[in-house]
Amino acid sequence: MKTKAVRIHGEMDLRLEEFDLPEMKDDEILARVISDSLCMSSYKAAKQGAAHKRVPDDVAENPTIIGHEFCGEIVAVGSKWADSFKAGQRFIIQPALGYKGSLDAPGYSYRYIGGDATYIIIPLEVMEMNCLIPYSGDGFFAGSMSEPYSCVIGTMHAMYHTTYGSYVHKMGIIEGGKMAMLAGNGPMGQAAIDYAIHCDRRPSLLVVTGRRQEQLDRLAELLTVEDAAAHGVKLVYFNTAATENAYADLMALTGGTGYDDVFVFTPVASMVELGDDLLGNDGCLNFFSGPNDKDFKALFNFYDVHYGSTHIVGTSGGNTSDMKEACDMMSEGRLTPAILVTHVGGLNAVPEATLHLPDIKGGKKLIYTGVDMPLTALADFEKLGKDDPFFAKLDELCKAHKGLWNAEAEEYLLKTKGI
Repeated sequence: MKTKAVRIHGEMDLRLEEFDLPEMKDDEILARVISDSLCMSSYKAAKQGAAHKRVPDDVAENPTIIGHEFCGEIVAVGSKWADSFKAGQRFIIQPALGYKGSLDAPGYSYRYIGGDATYIIIPLEVMEMNCLIPYSGDGFFAGSMSEPYSCVIGTMHAMYHTTYGSYVHKMGIIEGGKMAMLAGNGPMGQAAIDYAIHCDRRPSLLVVTGRRQEQLDRLAELLTVEDAAAHGVKLVYFNTAATENAYADLMALTGGTGYDDVFVFTPVASMVELGDDLLGNDGCLNFFSGPNDKDFKALFNFYDVHYGSTHIVGTSGGNTSDMKEACDMMSEGRLTPAILVTHVGGLNAVPEATLHLPDIKGGKKLIYTGVDMPLTALADFEKLGKDDPFFAKLDELCKAHKGLWNAEAEEYLLKTKGI
């Protein structure tokens, strides 16, 4: 069977290609990818090429398929898995397999599985690690969003605090505590805000910082102060560019005691150092954003480490249970994955968009792999719809859902494009 896929051949070398998949083995599964969400991690893989920890050294000779935030349908099931999976079943995949301690992951390391493809072969290790997850949510796009949500869920679970007088660590954020998300106005920050407000263990204060007021205003429309308050969370959106002393103003919001849980969503040393300064006693700082620079460093106050029990943790992705938690919360209506999506496009848009992802403003860029369509901002549907009835209809469907992407718009796009 032929597939179309975007493959990495080396540093900043992504190519949309058509090629034959090998015959499916008895311990494999053939599947069709419907949607994939572009991730900054794919940009980092493209920028580093074979130097990336998950990209094979021989990628120039044996290119791998990129994309790891995908959702699709099973086409055929090898005999080994016939009792566990069925053709026609929808699925998502947890890419951080951890198979035999390896960093290999779909979307980085494999020749025949990745999100930016029309058809894929799911190898044995995905099923053996329980990383092929049945999905029954509303819309393929929400399935694609489960992976980024799993990352922020994992990072919340990875936070830890000490127990005074003992050596036992308490895992997770402080319930009823004070939380700050620095540079939390991007797509991953949005997912973290959504989860922090609606999960079972919530802070009493959540401060989200950014430097662009229009982004903060849009966030406040999607994740409202009123909804947060209804869940027992005082939500504050704070523009650090509009104050002369961000540290003092942010500390004042805590009454001067500092924050229990601080998340840094940008690889900027000054932001890491601000996060450290904001920690209260026994505060935990989570460095969420993975840097490209392998020598990235920032100062940390070790006086506070010694006398104030401050500490740091980092995570890279979530695990299978995190992804299942995301799906469960979506199905219960407790998470709103549509808030993350700001652009949609077809497989043809992937190479250019991925290589320039840091320069494309907005949230998640959603790709429908069986579609040929330029990457298009939802905000541009109205203008494009004046000359194109296709975009006019998409604009109508999005406006019926507060300007957000939705299952009806997805169904119309797939039907119109012949999928």
